Amino acid sequence: MDYVSLDEIKAARQRIKTAAVYTPLIEAGGMWLKAESLQPMGAFKIRGAYNMISQLSKDQLQRGVITYSSGNHGQAVALAAQQLGAPAVIVMPTTAPAVKVEGCKSYGAEVIMEGTTSLHRQARAEKEAAERGLTIVPPFDHQQIIIGQGTVGLEILEQLPDVGTVFVPAGGGGLASGTAAAIKQSRPSVRIVAVEPAGAPKMTKSLEAGAPTTLPSSASIADGLMNLRPGAITFAHIQKFVDEVVTVSEEDIAKNVGWLFRNARLVVEPSGAVTTAAARLGLGHPTGKIVAVVSGGNVAPDAFATYVTQTQ
Repeated sequence: MDYVSLDEIKAARQRIKTAAVYTPLIEAGGMWLKAESLQPMGAFKIRGAYNMISQLSKDQLQRGVITYSSGNHGQAVALAAQQLGAPAVIVMPTTAPAVKVEGCKSYGAEVIMEGTTSLHRQARAEKEAAERGLTIVPPFDHQQIIIGQGTVGLEILEQLPDVGTVFVPAGGGGLASGTAAAIKQSRPSVRIVAVEPAGAPKMTKSLEAGAPTTLPSSASIADGLMNLRPGAITFAHIQKFVDEVVTVSEEDIAKNVGWLFRNARLVVEPSGAVTTAAARLGLGHPTGKIVAVVSGGNVAPDAFATYVTQTQ
C-alpha cells in the first residue's frame, strides 16, 4: 500500500491555495473548531476536488469530469471544474438535500438524480463516464483526493502547534485519511479520533472485520457520512494513521448543530457536528488541547431551524 506522503500534501497546499480558504481555528467550549464550513462551497471537499482536477490534462478538462456525491463533493467538483474551465456532471441520490442540488447547479454543473446509495450513483457515473468520455473524480477513494484533504492537517499543526487530539469526521474516509496522514507524519504523538454516526458505522464495522465491509443499510441526519462502505485506500490509511474510531447518536449530532450555532456562531450541517459531539462527550480518550474539524455547513434552512430551536 502506497500511503500519501507529507511532501505530496505540502505540494497540494500550493496547488489549491487559489481555490481553498485557509480556514480559522475558533475557540469555543474549551476546544478549537477548524471551520471548514467557511470554505467557498461550504465544505472541506474543495481541497481534494481542486487538487485532483487541476492536475488533469487539457484534453481531459475539455471533455469534462463526473462524480457521484450526496452533495458536498458534488458541489466541490462543480466549483473546481467551473474555475478550471471544464464541464461537470454530478450524479446525486434522489434523497439529496435541495440546498446541495441547487449548489451544484449554481456552479454550472449538470445534475443527474440516481438511486439512494453511493453504489447506485457510482454505477450511473461509471456508465455516463464510459459513454461520454468523462473523467471520474471519486468522492474519497483516490490518492489525489486524500492528498488534497490532508491540507486540513497541515493548517491545524500551524495554527495550534501543541494540539493534543484532533477529531475528524469519517464518511468514505477521505478527510480522516488525509488529515491523519498529514498530522501523524509530522507529529506522531498527536491523537487522531475519527467520528461517524451510530446509524452508519462503516469504519467501526470494517476495523472489527479487518477489511472494508459493506453495511446492509445506513440512516442518519448526517447525510454526508451515510456511506455503506469505506474505500480500500481510505480504510488502509485509517488503519495506519487513526488512533480510534467512535460513533455518536442522532440526538447528540442534532444537539451539537445547535451548540455550534449558539457558542461559535457557526452554521454547521449534521455531518460537520459529529466531531464536536464526540469531543464534548469525551469519547476517544482525548488528551491535551482538542481540535474538532467542522467539515461543512450546507444545511437546509428549515432543518437547521429545527436543530437550533429544539436542542436547547
